[in-house]
Amino acid sequence: MNAELIVARGLRKAYPGRSESDPPTLALEAFDLRVAEHEVACIVGPSGCGKTTLLNLIAGFEKPTGGELTMRGRPIGGPGPERSVVFQQPALFPWLNVWDNVTLGPRMRGFDAEKLRQAAERVLASIGLEGFKAHFPYQLSGGMRQRVQIARVLVASPDVILMDEPFGSLDAQTRIIMHEVLLRLWTEHRPTIFFITHDVEEALILGDHVYVMSRRPGRLKAKIEVPFARPRGYQLIADPAFATLRAQIVGMLREEWEAK
Repeated sequence: MNAELIVARGLRKAYPGRSESDPPTLALEAFDLRVAEHEVACIVGPSGCGKTTLLNLIAGFEKPTGGELTMRGRPIGGPGPERSVVFQQPALFPWLNVWDNVTLGPRMRGFDAEKLRQAAERVLASIGLEGFKAHFPYQLSGGMRQRVQIARVLVASPDVILMDEPFGSLDAQTRIIMHEVLLRLWTEHRPTIFFITHDVEEALILGDHVYVMSRRPGRLKAKIEVPFARPRGYQLIADPAFATLRAQIVGMLREEWEAK
């Protein structure tokens, strides 16, 4: 079993009200989480339950109101190069081509030029973009722009990749392709992936575990081990065990949707 990498204990996050008379909004309360090294952890939950808040806390973009949040036993005090984020909409610089978008961050941090060149060539080849190094974002499809964002993250070799519904805006066919790309890249690079999604099928195809959150204030409702061997593909949808597990998770979510 891999060692624990990210641990939350009694995590709490509250946002102040719009005025002094308004009560604070409690996004997370008594939230506990343990994610292992090299795990693909998929997070599902009702809208507004605090999934993105949790990701922002792990990324170091925000600070907890209470409780503990650690990586390798050390408190997460802010952003760091060992944690990289892939957003739902590709955050690319439109005036830079693919190569410059992918290599900009490491170049700014003083990476060795030759090692960076080799790493970027390798990642672009593995993600199917080796023929598009000179293209600009406006010349690429949505799926290809998302590949560029993932390549930019992989070149920096982070320990953790945080993904906030990265394929939510893509059409169904492109999403299937991106699932295959992500699973192949995980096999090659073995980062820990923290993946937020509203799609239970997506969570079961990608994840080692599915973490089900309650309605706001978000708590961990269940941690479900995904029993299907890798490599995985959409043939899993025809497996009765897949359908049973999907129904179980949807039932948990429905309990939260219908709760008052």
